[in-house]
Amino acid sequence: MGDSSSEKTKSEAVKIIESFQLLPKLVVFDLDYTLWPFYCECRSKRETPSLYPHAMGILLALKHKGIDIAIASRSPTSDIAKAFLNKLGITSFFVAQEIYSSWSHKTDHFQRIHSTTGIPFHSMLFFDDENRNIQAVSKMGVTSILVDNGVNLGALSQGLTQFSRNWNTSQKNKQKWLSNYSQKPDTSNSAPSNSMSK
Repeated sequence: MGDSSSEKTKSEAVKIIESFQLLPKLVVFDLDYTLWPFYCECRSKRETPSLYPHAMGILLALKHKGIDIAIASRSPTSDIAKAFLNKLGITSFFVAQEIYSSWSHKTDHFQRIHSTTGIPFHSMLFFDDENRNIQAVSKMGVTSILVDNGVNLGALSQGLTQFSRNWNTSQKNKQKWLSNYSQKPDTSNSAPSNSMSK
């Protein structure tokens, strides 16, 4: 598991993660064509799977930095997917594994991940190779990144950049919202509300 290329990618990924001040609490990955280069249902449990070249290093780096990771996959063959995760020795990495086919574009997967972890959607980062999943999950407030050829260091960096941007935007909106609603009388023992308007 700790082969030298994974270790090298891990240390580069750690550097990328450490260059950001704002980090997601949870990073969620699709499986097929995101963590590994195939569709599970086209494979046999007897095969030995392999991940995309950067995937293991990225998973190890996130774990190393104490960031939770989870899986959201619409694979109809969860038994094969789980067997492969076991063979790769990474089953224990994930705080949630939602692997089942569904007509919703993973929104129910994310509802369940949220229920399991208690982590709010805007504190999550998601990688997937299908645009319709990215669109649907983005609407829930999750920072969602479309990967082209599996997850790699470039996608990680892009994802963390986008996460910071989204977070800053949501905080700005929250400030706006709070200042609009701060005229409430329950601001105990503070000056009259007109002094609140900056």
